[in-house]
Amino acid sequence: GDGTTSEGEFWESLNSASNLKLPVVYLVEDNGYAISVPVEVNTAGGSISRLVAAFPDLYVQQVDGCDLLASHEAMAKAVDYARQRKGPALVHAKVIRPYSHSLSDDEVMYRPADEREADAARDPITQFPRWLLAEGHATEAELAAIATEVDALVLAATDDALEQPQPGADTIHDFVHSPDVDPTGEQFDTEDDPQFSGNETTMVDLLNACMRDEMRRNPKMLIFGQDVADVSREPLLGKVKGKGGVFKVTWGLQKEFGGSRVYNTPLAEATIVGRAIGLALRGFKPVVEVQFFDYIWPAYMQIRDELATMRWRSNNAFASPVVIRVTYGGYIRGAIYHSQTGASLFTHCPGLRVICPSNALDANGLLRTAIRCEDPVIFLEHKHLYRQTYNKAAYPGPNFMIPFGKGRIVREGTDVTIVTYGATVQRAFAAANQMQEEHGISAEVIDLRSLSPWDQELVYASVKKTNRVIVAYEDSLSWGYGAEIAARIADDCFAWLDAPVRRVASSDTFVGYAPSLEDATLPQVHTFKQAIAEITAY
Repeated sequence: GDGTTSEGEFWESLNSASNLKLPVVYLVEDNGYAISVPVEVNTAGGSISRLVAAFPDLYVQQVDGCDLLASHEAMAKAVDYARQRKGPALVHAKVIRPYSHSLSDDEVMYRPADEREADAARDPITQFPRWLLAEGHATEAELAAIATEVDALVLAATDDALEQPQPGADTIHDFVHSPDVDPTGEQFDTEDDPQFSGNETTMVDLLNACMRDEMRRNPKMLIFGQDVADVSREPLLGKVKGKGGVFKVTWGLQKEFGGSRVYNTPLAEATIVGRAIGLALRGFKPVVEVQFFDYIWPAYMQIRDELATMRWRSNNAFASPVVIRVTYGGYIRGAIYHSQTGASLFTHCPGLRVICPSNALDANGLLRTAIRCEDPVIFLEHKHLYRQTYNKAAYPGPNFMIPFGKGRIVREGTDVTIVTYGATVQRAFAAANQMQEEHGISAEVIDLRSLSPWDQELVYASVKKTNRVIVAYEDSLSWGYGAEIAARIADDCFAWLDAPVRRVASSDTFVGYAPSLEDATLPQVHTFKQAIAEITAY
């Protein structure tokens, strides 16, 4: 529709299609209105074909969309142009809107009578039969027979649809996730049998090793995003060291697998995710990177409305098992635009798996599970943890996997449970050790590792043992992921609690540029120590 051409995804798509000479045909049905907003308000100059005329290799046509023959000719030319791989084509069809936008809309309120009458005079349902008669291609009797047949078909289809039984209430959860591949199952659990080799190395290196393994294993796996390739101009591969991501997580992969499988995209997050959805629908395995969590928001519509819902709304006819790797979090002096978290905005979406490792070994095993499973995955990588010495591990082998929904007890304890994930795991661990040494308080620390699904069984068992619990997360305190965990513990474990559930999180503000402001905003070791002391004294 003409209204939708104002959306950013439309322009991102045109840019990529023209840049890559993709065989895409755009049909813009321009009826002059986006509900009540006229085209001259919605589109600069009132003509989308005029606006896009300068796109390289884009074949643009404008046609009377009420003229069947002209429309057929225009579309044939567009398809032929695209199939010759000359580039994309756009057909700007001027059509009518013979009635209001929807049952809740009344176009009489904003469209004058003469305009509506002019539209009615162009209606192809009435005009084309007249042309057929005038040209001698059909008789009145033949046209009447066609109209009768079509009416009968429509009525029969309507009756058939109305007679179909309503779906049962027990089907509402069908196909939210893959019915065939369960990433929480035993086939994804080789954690107890790692095949270690080499020296201990960083999270960056083990993420890279996992993707290298999986690229070798699956020829349909693709990696793309901003700056993920070693170099965009492939002839330079042997002459330069290569970029391989701003954090070097994908370094060297293009050199081994080529630019058709590892490549850069424009800085356009919605297009990165949208392209991944389409490729996944065609049987590929896209593992894409959104460079910083702070800039994932342009892709949110593609993630929430398209990616997460694909299998459910198609009744399992289609699926888009895309992996979206995204760096997140603070503790690196990244300030307001390179410190965001916000995992709850994705754990809130049915259909998505949301994973957040805190160390190199878990990152390797969880990413491998993400790639091999058949559900879309948001894979959160904390950039502060990429090269920490305390979370290193040796390479665990090409089939090392950790199932989703399986937490890990980092430190056993008896007095209080701390449930956390990501960069706050190490801070909780340090605080627990210090409180044990200084005050004799024994804190159990659980690393969730997987946020959706989460290890409810492990957490509840620990809470029933210690009878006190702290839920810790790096996001803002209010309305965060930890609030949901705290609520579920209160709902299901209230009888075992000797104190209210306590939360440790960031202050309800933004991460400032000054280091002192970041330190005051994010949870620190002393924040955990204070919470442990207060809850055990309750």
